[in-house]
Amino acid sequence: MPTITADNLHDLTRRVLLAAGADDRNASRVADALVLSNLSGVDTHGVFHLPRYVNEIREGMFVPTAWPEVVTETPTTALVSGNWTFGHVVAKYAMDVAIAKARDQNVATVSLVKAMHIGRVGEYAEMAVANGMIALVWASGYGAEVPVAVPFGGREPLLHTNPIAIGVPAGDETPMIMDFATTRIAGSKVRTAQVKGEQVPAGSLVDEAGNPTTDPSGYPTSGGMIAFGEHKGYAFMLADEFLGRVLAGADGHVEGELGGSLMRRQGVTMIVFRADLFQPMADFARRSAELKRQVNSVPPAAGFDQVLVPGDLEARAREKRSREGIPIPAEVWKTLTDLADGLEVPVPPVT
Repeated sequence: MPTITADNLHDLTRRVLLAAGADDRNASRVADALVLSNLSGVDTHGVFHLPRYVNEIREGMFVPTAWPEVVTETPTTALVSGNWTFGHVVAKYAMDVAIAKARDQNVATVSLVKAMHIGRVGEYAEMAVANGMIALVWASGYGAEVPVAVPFGGREPLLHTNPIAIGVPAGDETPMIMDFATTRIAGSKVRTAQVKGEQVPAGSLVDEAGNPTTDPSGYPTSGGMIAFGEHKGYAFMLADEFLGRVLAGADGHVEGELGGSLMRRQGVTMIVFRADLFQPMADFARRSAELKRQVNSVPPAAGFDQVLVPGDLEARAREKRSREGIPIPAEVWKTLTDLADGLEVPVPPVT
């Protein structure tokens, strides 16, 4: 498996996006986000997506040189329009607005519309945490035109993977960063199983009659994915749809084919508040760090090395991959090099 340094991967990503039509500030920001995902071990949201973004630019699905703006705001709220540029750019802009408002007013709620794929939602929770704040990020709307997930008890898809992220500072310990889709497994895992002729884990899919199945062959034309945790996970999935797409009013910002069927009704809401709302920051930091250490020190069950807190794995991956380089699956690397060659972008060395 090829291994590449973070700097070289960033340079390659940025150059490819520039050659595809992005401007420098957008290309640099997207490269930041994609490489950080790979560094964090979340390869499903890293440079794997680069060919997709280039194809979407070529198809005119978004404007790679546009910049987001605040449409309406109050001291504690804002609606951000991405003007149909890269979602990573819009989501960072929205989180920066939310952090600034929360710094002045203690709490803030910011929603965004008219944006493309925002990538790893945990990154935006991490931004708030780095500023001494707690964040909740709700992203949805993808199932409005491309439904893949059935509501609990249903047999026809209506919703989507609807990711959620929550970030909490933990003093001098690694922060708690919860980041996951509300479906039992990711759609990419279902498609991989289809290609390989394999089954998916039990509790991941239902067939066209609404019965549990491990056979992915009918996805997504019949049946669909189901939420984790049965009715409880479904409640999170549905809450995400209300707090993301509906609260943001994303349906009122559709503009023809911009965004494509998957992204044009995307709505993302970020709720941010200061961690020191009710006590000095030093006290919050001490108590949250103590809680994290308590969790990590619980004796592990059979088959586990240590009890972890959400965010621990990503922090460990960042430390290791920053030091040793980022491994890229051979098939992904070939796709990236073919893309770069087609755009006449130099390909950096790998080991």
